[in-house]
Amino acid sequence: MRAASAHAWTGVQALSVLFMTALTAAAAQLSFPLPFTPVPFTVADITVLIGGAALGSRLGAMSQVLYLGAGVAGLPVFAFAPELPQGVLRVLGPTGGYLMAYPLAAFVTGLLAERGMDRRYLSSILAMAAGLAVILLGGVLWIARLTGMPIALTTGLYPFIVVDVIKVVAAGLVLPTAWTFLRR
Repeated sequence: MRAASAHAWTGVQALSVLFMTALTAAAAQLSFPLPFTPVPFTVADITVLIGGAALGSRLGAMSQVLYLGAGVAGLPVFAFAPELPQGVLRVLGPTGGYLMAYPLAAFVTGLLAERGMDRRYLSSILAMAAGLAVILLGGVLWIARLTGMPIALTTGLYPFIVVDVIKVVAAGLVLPTAWTFLRR
């Protein structure tokens, strides 16, 4: 009986990882190009953070590794970008640093959630902010390697920071509310 329940749990975990991979791909399609930067505005980053917090560090990171693998394989999972086709070139292009930071951001957010930071609103927001910082740092450093830090900050951080803070607060409110609902 234990073996059957262990296999069922493994199946649930695998489906959860695949669901978050698909959800990240769907969220990436909700993107808006900005005329002054090669980095589009997207909601995929928040999906990464919620997925990490909901699935935990290992499974959250795995969902993003699968997402990147699907994108590198050429599946149309990345946000629209007119200058680069889907595939490995997208990961090597201007948004590559953000994309490559997704697994680490999910891991960090998931690790903080495993320590209970997803149970209260303020700590949940802080956990999401830590994951977002990983994504933004990866993206800005990636852009800076070719353009220098001032241009990287101007094109890869400043245009997004206000909206990203709003997204983090909204995402940070989701999990404590969900846990409260599930306890009832």
